[in-house]
Amino acid sequence: MKITNKLFGALIIGMVGITSCADVPQTEIDAATAAIETAKVAGAEVYVTEQYNALNDSMAVAMASLEEQKSKFFKKYTKTVEKLNKVTTMANEVSANTEATKEAVKAEILASMEEVQTLVAQGRQLITEAPKGKEGTTALEAIKTELDVVEASITESNTMFQNGELKPSLAKVKVAKEKANTINTELTEVISKYKAAPRRK
Repeated sequence: MKITNKLFGALIIGMVGITSCADVPQTEIDAATAAIETAKVAGAEVYVTEQYNALNDSMAVAMASLEEQKSKFFKKYTKTVEKLNKVTTMANEVSANTEATKEAVKAEILASMEEVQTLVAQGRQLITEAPKGKEGTTALEAIKTELDVVEASITESNTMFQNGELKPSLAKVKVAKEKANTINTELTEVISKYKAAPRRK
């Protein structure tokens, strides 16, 4: 009976030793951390902000699970490992979505630049058709200057684009596009009114 009790006790001690000394899933932690860093370097925080924030929240939950198990005598990291693996998968998806978003932004910038250049050319053509006169000439000179500013903005936007500053580049080209549209609309209205006005014989 005593032998049986001793054997049982030894088994319990052995099980406790094995269970309580479960290894921290460092490999999974490192993989998740590296995947998140890759997403960050890709620009996830800028281009897919909500997804990036959700990713960090998921990592926080996984690490909380880790700390919870570390505080226990009988440690079991199975659920923690599952959470960490999901974070790694999620981070890889966020990285892919970041690259896709960046490509979409690049395409929008290039298309907008081309559109603004067309608008500027149209604006300069409209200036030649606009009524001159004393006041008209002064106004047209001011409009020419505004078109020059629009062109300068496109140059600046292109520089940002080449430097990988996609969001600022897109913002600047959008402002330039709006300005060019406004100028052309005003010129078109002036020309239409001038052509519709009765002429003295």
